[in-house]
Amino acid sequence: MTLGERLLLRRLRERDERAFREMVETYQDRVYNLLFRMIGRKEEAEDLAQEVFVTVFKSIDQFRGDAKFSTWLYRVAANHCKNRIKYLSRRHDRKTDPLDDAAERASAAQGGAPVGAGHIATPDRALEGAETERIVQQAIADLDEDHRLVVVLRDIEELAYEEICQITGLPEGTVKSRLHRARLALKEKLAKHMG
Repeated sequence: MTLGERLLLRRLRERDERAFREMVETYQDRVYNLLFRMIGRKEEAEDLAQEVFVTVFKSIDQFRGDAKFSTWLYRVAANHCKNRIKYLSRRHDRKTDPLDDAAERASAAQGGAPVGAGHIATPDRALEGAETERIVQQAIADLDEDHRLVVVLRDIEELAYEEICQITGLPEGTVKSRLHRARLALKEKLAKHMG
């Protein structure tokens, strides 16, 4: 853990509200991106991100420091996400917003560009990039929850296997196996749409 993380952690444990705001500012894009990719709905991801940060602030004393703070935060987010997915599936309400603004999704991505899109120079190419992003997001959303989580953590968030293991609580072999199966399923889904 870095010195900055340790100082932030200490301030969070002291219930410093400025530390809470700093934590949110530092991690909000990554947490939102994870949640959006898992749930596929902008509003749900925004609401859930708020819940994650409040939970982290309230339960900060449970963080033992065995992993990086960001890893623990991702684990809390992943657990909240799994619970929300179960809740939404009981309500039969897990549809994605098909016309969600691609620009908002792009800003959620770490690099600021939608998955599969490069520099977009013309309106036609912008529309094509938005359509590609929608297809990729839908293919990810169609994966089962366990496969979706490892794809998002590894291929979108670009986390190391060790960190994914800490977030999911799975052994590395299981993570790699799920990732392999998820990538094959994604490739098959994308081939149908883009082939």
